[in-house]
Amino acid sequence: MPKNSLNVSLKGADDIFSTEESRQEQQREQVQQIPIGELFPFKHHPFKVLDDESMQRTVESVEQYGVLSPLIARPRPEGGYEIISGHRRQHAAQLAGLETLPVIVRQMDDDAAVLLMVDSNLQRENILPSERAFAYKMKLEAIERTVGRPKNVGQVVPHYFGKRSTEVVAEGTGESYKQIQRFIRLTSLIPELLNMVDEKKIAFNPAVELSYLDESQQRDFLEAMNDTQNAPSLSQAQRLKKLAQEGHFSYDVAFAVMGEEKKGELDKVVIKNDTLRKYFPRSYTPKQMEDTIIKLLDQWQRKQQRQNER
Repeated sequence: MPKNSLNVSLKGADDIFSTEESRQEQQREQVQQIPIGELFPFKHHPFKVLDDESMQRTVESVEQYGVLSPLIARPRPEGGYEIISGHRRQHAAQLAGLETLPVIVRQMDDDAAVLLMVDSNLQRENILPSERAFAYKMKLEAIERTVGRPKNVGQVVPHYFGKRSTEVVAEGTGESYKQIQRFIRLTSLIPELLNMVDEKKIAFNPAVELSYLDESQQRDFLEAMNDTQNAPSLSQAQRLKKLAQEGHFSYDVAFAVMGEEKKGELDKVVIKNDTLRKYFPRSYTPKQMEDTIIKLLDQWQRKQQRQNER
């Protein structure tokens, strides 16, 4: 028997029974080295890629070890690849001067890509409220688009039928479906107010209530908040929402509500961080700033006592 015939007859069982489709899928799932200039961010990517301390650590790791975990991307009709998972790694690689990145190229429709993009990013430790809000909204919309497409539902959203869309979004997040709904409400805030939620200048629960104001009312509220230099309590936000629903909302009303003294704040003195920062080196932590202030106050108190004793 010729050698070539022997080689054909000894093919493995996987080769014999695999389909052309499965072999193509295996080829697509292989890690490829893709030029960094051919990788583009996901459209309307809700997660921020910041040049912060965490990014600097990632850059240092990439410089030393390279990108160890491959990105996931899909081909773009106009050329190049759209990143589904790995935006921070791509940015770190750019800062580190890498020319190519390891990428798994996967054919995915829009909804499947949204679900994978959101789920992979929600594994991060520190996620801003605005990031969660828009990510949950994108996932909810992708899930709701699967209604009427049972062929795709089992692949993209297992066990979908018989559940609220927000229940499916909540699975694996540690959040209740009601909390998912509350996060999604934040997407109705104007950018200025949503940034204040991220910066913890407005608490989450009051922000949810304020999201029911329309854009014009939110801008009036923002002006009233700035003019009174007060952050809204939950009860104040609830009252403003009710006044808006009853047609009684205005800047003057918002100013009056926000100008009220809150219980527990009558004896409270608040100094803004920006005000304090100009008196301290940039390297000082909040704890070092606090310790220094207390020390200076102790010295001032002793000086006052000596003057009073004369």
